[in-house]
Amino acid sequence: MNSKYIQELFLKYKEATLYDRYITCDDIAPLLEKLKAKIEINEIGKSVLGETIHSIKIGSGSKKVLMWSQMHGNESTTTKAIFDLLNTLINDSSEISSILKSCTLYIIPILNPDGARAYTRINANQVDLNRDAQDLSQPESIVLRDVFNSFKPDFCFNLHGQRTIFSAGVSSKIATVSFLSPAQDQNRIITANRKLSMEVIANMNKTLQEVIPNQVGVYDDAFNINCVGDAFQTENIPTILFEAGHYKNDYAREKTREYIYLSLVSGLDYVANNDVKGEKFEPYLNIPKNGKCFLDVIIRNVNFNGKIKDIGFLFKETLINSKVEFIPKVEKIEDLKDYYGHKEIYANNNEVLRKDLTALKIGDENVFVNVNNEKITLFSK
Repeated sequence: MNSKYIQELFLKYKEATLYDRYITCDDIAPLLEKLKAKIEINEIGKSVLGETIHSIKIGSGSKKVLMWSQMHGNESTTTKAIFDLLNTLINDSSEISSILKSCTLYIIPILNPDGARAYTRINANQVDLNRDAQDLSQPESIVLRDVFNSFKPDFCFNLHGQRTIFSAGVSSKIATVSFLSPAQDQNRIITANRKLSMEVIANMNKTLQEVIPNQVGVYDDAFNINCVGDAFQTENIPTILFEAGHYKNDYAREKTREYIYLSLVSGLDYVANNDVKGEKFEPYLNIPKNGKCFLDVIIRNVNFNGKIKDIGFLFKETLINSKVEFIPKVEKIEDLKDYYGHKEIYANNNEVLRKDLTALKIGDENVFVNVNNEKITLFSK
């Protein structure tokens, strides 16, 4: 299935009611209500604060795929893509219908409702659910484990989002999408099971290279048995980590959403229409590992008491009145020749000052700065 065809499906079936970064159970509730008429929707548990965790089950095939999103509450891009995918599956009678004939999909659209509402990575008990795979100390973790045990998936799709700092390799290319076939042991041996997920990732990467060449990376595969993906992989269930990253000027993650959709459709289509044996895993090994080469803003050639330095900012994502605001925060003041900025400003050896015309320092939060008596806004969406 080629990328152009999948992009046409995306434009046709994109869920218009979901937009930007702040997605909660309130946003998906009306969508689940509409879907009830066509597919199986269930309440499968409660969060720490009593919000309902829902499941979606669709398809009649023998190949079982378990997917979950917003395990980290502030990673919502993949949730948007899930509903774009569902709109496609229930409405399109084209070749994509083969997915539902060959596969049964079990989807948890928001695993961490409390984290989603607070726009935090952690749950209401301040626990990172992706470090709770062994202790199962949280109700949300138990929900996922119970589903895993009862559904008995053939593949797991672990859907996440990553920060704007990541590059595809040590390069000036943004890692817009990253994948990982998690390790099964400390030595990160390429097991037969890992090869299965690597083969599917290799196919998704092939599709993405048609639209975002050199903007796909592989996430760090350091082994941690407390991480859910690593834990499921050790139980010999091929597991794929999806990381929705940055695309130029796309802080709402709407373009990235499209590329996650491409990944989901191409990955599911490959599973549906192929006997995945792991024999075609090797192209996975050629995907560059994620580097950390980016800052959100770099102001170059700044005069600091007669010394020339650069100032690097990262955006602090802050929930204000149910909207995610991006607050520039000074991260580095040094020679940043080895970094790239999603936005770059040249001070031309002038001083760069805060609003009150005092010198910047690490940790400062600034919506704008003064450069040679000119007010410059650091973030614009």
